[in-house]
Amino acid sequence: MKVTIVGAGAVGASCAEYIAIKDFCDEVVLIDIKEGFAEGKAMDLMQTASLNGFDSKITGTTGDYSKTANSDIAVITSGIPRKPGMTREELIGINAGIVKNVSESLIKYSPNVTLIVVSNPMDTMTYLAAKSTGLPKNRVIGMGGALDSARFKYRLAEAMDCPQSELNAMVIGGHSDTGMVPLIEKATRNSIPVRHFLSTEKQQEVVEETKIGGATLTKLLGTSAWYAPGAAVSEMVKAIALDSKKIFPCSCLLDGQYGLNDICIGVPAVIGKNGIEAIIEVELSEAEQLKMKESAEGVRGTNNLLADVI
Repeated sequence: MKVTIVGAGAVGASCAEYIAIKDFCDEVVLIDIKEGFAEGKAMDLMQTASLNGFDSKITGTTGDYSKTANSDIAVITSGIPRKPGMTREELIGINAGIVKNVSESLIKYSPNVTLIVVSNPMDTMTYLAAKSTGLPKNRVIGMGGALDSARFKYRLAEAMDCPQSELNAMVIGGHSDTGMVPLIEKATRNSIPVRHFLSTEKQQEVVEETKIGGATLTKLLGTSAWYAPGAAVSEMVKAIALDSKKIFPCSCLLDGQYGLNDICIGVPAVIGKNGIEAIIEVELSEAEQLKMKESAEGVRGTNNLLADVI
């Protein structure tokens, strides 16, 4: 199993670290445009192998996509990070060109690769990759929902003062501050609805804190987060590599599901060796359906800016 990670910055390096530590693949390749950067990150990570007990090989390269040949999975983290006060949508002009070029370069050397897109605005970049590469739609996945759901569980656990391991909660919709749809009505603690533990006001507070989770961290850090995104990606890569068929909320190209067509947006999906193996349509309340529709309209508005790229 060979995994390529494009972009050796904080998110990319975090992805590589978590994947290596979980020790389920043979080789991880880091690639970056900055001279020597990926090589240095790879060397630093490899010097932790004996300390962290993994046997995965990590290598780095500056812009040489031939080194990524025959990758089974590729993670695209490249693009400029979101700065304080910048929306994900404002990133599109720069990041669209980067993601299109990267996707095409990866497929040139790994035609059977499955792509996981992390670059923002994530749903639109996933749509771009799906449309511009010609890959089967099951092999182009956007990471966002897995991360958003982890942040949802963090906020719920904080509000209920309970272990996150007891929670089952999911965020669907667009990976943006206004597009997320945290399914608070369906969230449970050991199968008990969270409404038994939290007031309606507190539930709404958790929802709003979840939706601005990325912006909150950007304000605190001065750049985008990296630990949680890296962990989210590593779990999705692991699910594909081990064919575990886990369900993740992730950005998928829809063909009628949830009443939506020709759009990549966050929905629950079974992830296995074939990438997206099934899209799960959960029954949504009228309020959730409305929020999902509004989220899709927002994503389509951003997608419209891709006219000159696709």
